[in-house]
Amino acid sequence: MLGYTLRRLAGAIPTIFIIVTLTFFAIRLAPGGPFDLERPLDPLIMANLERAYNLDAPLWKQYLIYLGNLIRGDLGPSFARRDFSVNDLFAAGLPVSIMLGGMALGLAAVLGTFFGAIAALRQNSWIDTAIVAVATLGITTPNFVIAPLLSLFFGVVLGILPAGGWSNADPSFWVLPIVTLALPQVAVIARLVRGATVEALRANHVRTARAYGLPARVVVGVHALRAAMLPAVSYLGPTAAALLTGSVVVETIFGIPGIGRYFVQGALGRDYTLVMGTVVVIAVFVVLFNLLVDLCYAWLDPRVRYD
Repeated sequence: MLGYTLRRLAGAIPTIFIIVTLTFFAIRLAPGGPFDLERPLDPLIMANLERAYNLDAPLWKQYLIYLGNLIRGDLGPSFARRDFSVNDLFAAGLPVSIMLGGMALGLAAVLGTFFGAIAALRQNSWIDTAIVAVATLGITTPNFVIAPLLSLFFGVVLGILPAGGWSNADPSFWVLPIVTLALPQVAVIARLVRGATVEALRANHVRTARAYGLPARVVVGVHALRAAMLPAVSYLGPTAAALLTGSVVVETIFGIPGIGRYFVQGALGRDYTLVMGTVVVIAVFVVLFNLLVDLCYAWLDPRVRYD
């Protein structure tokens, strides 16, 4: 297993390199620049800014400079927030995104697995129908609809939770963003677990376990549900990467200082280094969580072997 992990990590380096290269040239070739304003700057000031940030160099040289800095772990200065580097912004914003995304992911995994298993065990009953109907509604309702409704109802009408803003010390500011992030994932996981559990309950090894007289909790929890978690684990890999690196919609609506909000600001302001840094972080998270999914497969399914 260690050899497989090392091979996957080594193979991820070319993947990240290609992503960085494509993103670098795509954003540089897009119209506009980081210092293009409605009122143009003085040509001398513009020339000094471009020289300070190496924007006057040929594109290939800018690319090599960025790669050299990236290898050293330096994501570069922010063009829009000139008192901060991208590392400084991520040092403040990434822990917020990871905390919210991690809590939302854990909540979604627990609730989605629970409701999916209940629906499968009560197949074709009113409970199953209700869970499937609510899950379908949750899947089809986007975050930009859920977030304002929750903010309006709990923050404005009832006044029991903050409608927006952020505080690291007050957990009441965390509730609505976490619930907004978790609800669609609960719905998807519940549907995945339900379908996989229904299929697993009809498998030969589960029928054999029942024939041996094992308790229902052992048959469902150990044999059926373990096999049924494989589709959910596959889904949780890229979902975890997306949640932990910040949600653009949720962080913008609730005013959360995470890297998802920084990505929007960087894209609108042509902040090249901020956008590039966000892409690098997301790419690393996707690679790592896809690797983690493969390792979880080997733990959940004894038939899976990598070495």
